[in-house]
Amino acid sequence: MAVYCLLLILIGFSSAAEEFYSSIDQMTELLDTEKEMLASLNYYIQAEEAKLDVIKSWAQKLANHSAFASQDPKRFLGHPVNAYKLLKRLNKDWSELEILVSNNLFEDFISKLNVGRQNFPNEHDQTGAAEALLRLQDTYELDTDTLAKGELPGSSQLRTNLTVDDCYDLAIVAYMTEDFYHTVLWMSQAFRQLERGEPPQLVTPVKILDYLSYSFYKQGDLEHALEFSNKLLEIDPEHKRTIDNRKYYVTQLEKQKRGEETPQTPKTRPDNYGAYERLCRGNSVELTPLRRSGLFCRYHDNHGHPNLLIGPAKEEDVWDQPHIIRYHDVASEQDMEIIKEWAKPELKRSKVNGKNESVVSRTRVSQNAWMDDKHVVMTKLSKRVGDITGMDMTTSEKMQVVNYGVGGQYEPHWDFKGDEIEDPYPQLGTGNRIATWLFYISDVEAGGATVFPDVGAIVEPIKGSAVLWYNLRLNGKGDYRTKHAACPVLVGSKWVANKWLHERGQEFRRRCGLENSS
Repeated sequence: MAVYCLLLILIGFSSAAEEFYSSIDQMTELLDTEKEMLASLNYYIQAEEAKLDVIKSWAQKLANHSAFASQDPKRFLGHPVNAYKLLKRLNKDWSELEILVSNNLFEDFISKLNVGRQNFPNEHDQTGAAEALLRLQDTYELDTDTLAKGELPGSSQLRTNLTVDDCYDLAIVAYMTEDFYHTVLWMSQAFRQLERGEPPQLVTPVKILDYLSYSFYKQGDLEHALEFSNKLLEIDPEHKRTIDNRKYYVTQLEKQKRGEETPQTPKTRPDNYGAYERLCRGNSVELTPLRRSGLFCRYHDNHGHPNLLIGPAKEEDVWDQPHIIRYHDVASEQDMEIIKEWAKPELKRSKVNGKNESVVSRTRVSQNAWMDDKHVVMTKLSKRVGDITGMDMTTSEKMQVVNYGVGGQYEPHWDFKGDEIEDPYPQLGTGNRIATWLFYISDVEAGGATVFPDVGAIVEPIKGSAVLWYNLRLNGKGDYRTKHAACPVLVGSKWVANKWLHERGQEFRRRCGLENSS
């Protein structure tokens, strides 16, 4: 029975998304599934143990009968009851025992499990999660030992360590893309943990050292390549590839010492540490005192709007050029929970615009859903955006709800179409995206900030708040200072909901200005 229950659990579980790692919320369902599977596995173990207990009881009973009859077989069989019971045992009881023994619960369990695995995470998910860890390591400058211990900023006590095998697997993901920098980092971490006495499950020291020495060579570090080749040969003196490699490393080092060959400079951290990554680490541009003096907090009623007279919006200037405004407490706890619950079944892998169609990209790791008119809360919040901004919401896009996954991010981009495009968003017929309204509907323990690389602004996610900025200048041209990015989520699950407001309908609400006006 437990096996069939497991089958129903596994077949009944299916993600609405194309993958798991790009949404933390989708992954929480996997924990529930694993918990149910473990319960079924334990039931299977108990069933096997119960079956063995019955077989042992049969064996003991039959052994007793056989021992008693063997004392004097002829005399024993001379009793008709004994003769009948012997024939009955051999004809019926042993057949029933055969049926019991042949009832292979293991094969049944495995066959059902294989069916269910069709809805499990696949190699793509594991690779995506591994790449996310490497991305987090680079963006937030985490050393391998800290990451392997799970000691991340903002993390709680609910953490686990990376084992030797885990570190090796991370290194292999890097190796497969010829990222020898990270291969060296994580193979070295795996070897250090081995030296500390941590026992591996599957990987061997020889395999780790083989990859490590070769990756050092590919990094241009011949001395370390030779060092770890020697360590490998101490364990396995007959390792042919390493014997050949060692000869080559020695020869190359000797040529360098004689000046016959210029030594290579060992490659260091990849060159991806621009303004985006620095801002994600909290290194914002320091505003001058004059610019800071122009930033205020105020109550905003949009010139006496009737819906804001009693409860005006709490408005805070976050940045001046471009003007970025945060509105605090614009969504209630209940509103945010409803948005998330209604979005969960609709979540699908986020895409970016390609040449001819939207495509999945590593530059945007999240899942999203379009939610307007799904619930009265979405309608209410969209109306509130109009009340606060004074903008016409009838031409705005549907509310997009986004949940970020492991290391979830969206690399620097603009929300508007470039000035060279004559008819942006022709399918909507509402002109370009004039403004972006971004709700934060969850807190994030660490990471996940919205940053503006070209101006140095950082906006931290604060649950219940929203930020607003205008993508177009008053003259209708794009404000290229609004390039922004969602930093990788280091710890936690980040949820946002955004509304894109379009040009049409705003002609008398946000009037045109001079050529250079912002």
